[in-house]
Amino acid sequence: MREIVFDTETTGLDPRTGDRLVEIGGVEVINRFPTGKIYHVYLNPDRPMPAEAFAVHGLSEAFLADKPRFEDVVEDFLAFLGDATLVIHNAQFDMGFINFELKRCGRPAIGNDRVIDTLMMARRKHPGSPASLDALCSRYGIDSSKRVKHGALLDAELLAEVYLELTGGRQADLGLSAASEKTTDARGQSGRAPARPRPTALASRLTEAEKAAHASFIGAMGDKALWKRYLGEDG
Repeated sequence: MREIVFDTETTGLDPRTGDRLVEIGGVEVINRFPTGKIYHVYLNPDRPMPAEAFAVHGLSEAFLADKPRFEDVVEDFLAFLGDATLVIHNAQFDMGFINFELKRCGRPAIGNDRVIDTLMMARRKHPGSPASLDALCSRYGIDSSKRVKHGALLDAELLAEVYLELTGGRQADLGLSAASEKTTDARGQSGRAPARPRPTALASRLTEAEKAAHASFIGAMGDKALWKRYLGEDG
């Protein structure tokens, strides 16, 4: 299963009031594990950078002045996404900007049916607990020390690790999914198949001398010894 974990940085909170994308970072994940394939681009927003936004991500007007515009990269961006499911933290925010930019380029919007919101996942799994990316990294022991400021690619990489934990952790799959599915199909229900009893019990490897030594040892423990209860010798 191919998924893209991604994040954006913007000039503000609402594209409808003139705010624009300034950075997109995406990480390809297959069967919950990052493949190493990424997408990353800085974008010229064609507008001033508010001080509040600069304080969050540190991307200045001067830095972004020679960067491409969204319409210049839309083909590469959509090619990277393909038909993958999109994994986003607070998806409503990021998809609002992505779909706004797609509309400006005359492209169809990406539907919510393709989106997984890890913020909602975290709130369901840990009700009443902080669900920010920093809080989830702390909860799951993920090193976020490099996150001095927000950055789309770094945040996407961290979110990919968080997503793995939200969906069961590093021991969730171990490559046994196909075998598990076969077992489920064959039996018509989930879970492991019941163990089959041996037709003939294995012969004991204890020698007579060892049995006698053990009996002597148990006898020295007295009548209340737990071994006697286990063996049915407590009367």
